[in-house]
Amino acid sequence: MRASVALQYVLPHRFLSRLVLWGTRWTFAPWKDFLIRRIVDGYRVDLDEAEQPDPSAYAHFNAFFTRPLKPGARPQAQAADAILCPADGRISQAGPIRAGRVFQAKGPDFSVAELLGDEAAAAPYADGRFATVYLSPRDYHRVHMPLAGELLETVHVPGRLFSVAPFAVAAVPRLFARNERLVCHFRGANGPFAVVLVGAMLVSGIETVWGDVEVPPYASRVTRRDWRGRGIRLARGAEMGRFNMGSTAIVLLPAAAALDPALSPEQAVRVGEAIGSIAGANLLPPPG
Repeated sequence: MRASVALQYVLPHRFLSRLVLWGTRWTFAPWKDFLIRRIVDGYRVDLDEAEQPDPSAYAHFNAFFTRPLKPGARPQAQAADAILCPADGRISQAGPIRAGRVFQAKGPDFSVAELLGDEAAAAPYADGRFATVYLSPRDYHRVHMPLAGELLETVHVPGRLFSVAPFAVAAVPRLFARNERLVCHFRGANGPFAVVLVGAMLVSGIETVWGDVEVPPYASRVTRRDWRGRGIRLARGAEMGRFNMGSTAIVLLPAAAALDPALSPEQAVRVGEAIGSIAGANLLPPPG
């Protein structure tokens, strides 16, 4: 086992993530400007597309990391049946869910029930589709709706905070089903779908537009929040949340969905691109 992988098992994940949480919100100008410049230069971040292109104008590093983009920077696919990519990044894996199991990378897989923390909730996806998008430090870190839908429930599942970088995903079995995550269940015009926001070491902060900061605090048990009947209905392409530091978003779709067969591991993707199709994707379900 490589040293970088072995360290994933022994490092104090949550302690290190808390340190990063504090460091990325420190407003001391030399500190935050140094961090921002390291990312901009090291990852060739395109600030011309940001609503605020001046890196020194951000109050702290996290404000830069979760920066909004200029209007029109992410054109949305207009086809009525399009399923949209939820995040900027690269495809980790995408394809069919076979007998209720999702492939992670290079062979390992895990069950949808493990990922969702619920056997019953996994049933609609037994023969469905999935797409996993990895966000790197250079990417836009807001997550958008792949389909129009009404929020039904969120499930905060406790777990580790392994890195979700490609080297760790390839080496740590069932990584996405082991990391702390927020499962967001929606009702769409053509059935249920889910967006799973996966935390990671040093990058474990998750917010939603309906619940504000969701992680941290870190969970010690599965925590459910029922949002039915509260009128949280989001259009296709609307912002649904963000990562305070980057991570991974996984979309689960029913069998009626079809993903673009050209999607492949390491393929660069952007918010709003069509990654598949499903009838009526741009329609919100009736209230209730």
